[in-house]
Amino acid sequence: MNNFKRYFQFLLIVLAAGSIYPLIYLRSSYQETILQVFNMTNEQLNGIYSGLGLAFLAGYFPSGWIADKFSAKKLLFVSMFMCGLAGIWFAQIPNYSTVLIIFIIWGIFAVFTFWASHLKLVKLIAKKEEEGRFFGILDGGRGVVEAILASIAIFIFSRTLGGSESLEASRQALQAVIYLYSIVMLVVAVLVLLFVKENTEKAAELSDVPKTAPMKLNAATLKKIFTNKLVWLLGSVILFSYAVFWSNFYLGGFLQTNIEIDAVTVGTVMLIFLWTRPIGGVGGGILADKFGKSSILMVALAFAALLYITLGILPSTMPQMTFKILVILIGVMVFTIRGLYWALLGDCEIEPSILGLSIGFISLLGYLPDFFWPVINTNFTTNLGNYQGQNAFFIFTGAIALVAVVCTALFKAAVKKEANLKVERQQNENIRKAVTTSV
Repeated sequence: MNNFKRYFQFLLIVLAAGSIYPLIYLRSSYQETILQVFNMTNEQLNGIYSGLGLAFLAGYFPSGWIADKFSAKKLLFVSMFMCGLAGIWFAQIPNYSTVLIIFIIWGIFAVFTFWASHLKLVKLIAKKEEEGRFFGILDGGRGVVEAILASIAIFIFSRTLGGSESLEASRQALQAVIYLYSIVMLVVAVLVLLFVKENTEKAAELSDVPKTAPMKLNAATLKKIFTNKLVWLLGSVILFSYAVFWSNFYLGGFLQTNIEIDAVTVGTVMLIFLWTRPIGGVGGGILADKFGKSSILMVALAFAALLYITLGILPSTMPQMTFKILVILIGVMVFTIRGLYWALLGDCEIEPSILGLSIGFISLLGYLPDFFWPVINTNFTTNLGNYQGQNAFFIFTGAIALVAVVCTALFKAAVKKEANLKVERQQNENIRKAVTTSV
């Protein structure tokens, strides 16, 4: 019964992680409908997401601090509840200025109060020998939740749209999807409040997490982080890899505008795209265990580069099925990439006392594309036009994927060098001890 309670609590956290972000990134499947219904331009939408990215970046680093200061359970509840309420507001199809406010709310409550809190709750619920399994299921389960919700959403969207292309039909269909995601968040928020245990000493003992003295944030602590070459290299790997992942949010709009595929079919393709997450994540993890994390990450990045460049250079007169297949294959690659880059953290040899802050700093560096990637997309579409701009943007994404390959290779070489130096230091220490003993 005790295990059942833990697993149920874990399920609620997975549901929270899987339901909080799809509404925020609704553009990945419904970009053109959003532009039409909210009467805004692609440049305005990119501007909104740049602002959201800034809010996210401001929240990653201190999210660990606030999770230590307040109840992680209550922070999770507040995050889900506020994001759900903002979603209800969003469903009213307000004006552009109000949409900006809604995204600011999402920017605060989807990272600052949520990011470290949900990770900490998983850490508390999982027993020590279960941590790897729990965190692996957290990412894979989140993907499954997103895919299930997207499946329901596209069903509701297509039924509400009913084959009509009128503005009113699009408005009602989009509202129905927004209400779905918002209500799910509100329901999960209540379930978290009712059934997830408080962050107490009892919960810490249950998960076998040792209680340590709080880490002091000072110059010496920051120096340890900023002088760790592997921390910077990992941050660079995630920075360019995440940029490659971020480009997937423009695939739906590309299919609808450049390839002229209808909105419902685009939603269906992007739904299949989401279902590739378990394939890419689990398959990539299995291959990484066999052939090495860095090696498989480089292979996935190289294939992603090839696919994005191919997507950008193919003429739109090619059969639509060609582009659908390319998008789905990109899904397999980007979810493999996403599932692997954080797996490199264990190679950084970070002291446990500064692990939380190190993760915050790596997140701050690695997730910079949340801010500047929409700006880059806007520059391409503004200067080259929407059609040529999107093609050029995907070619550019392919080039960035190759940069990520180089960064991963440098990280792998640095890890190997550090390991060799560690062995050498240990050998010298053994020799020193042997000489001292003989004397």
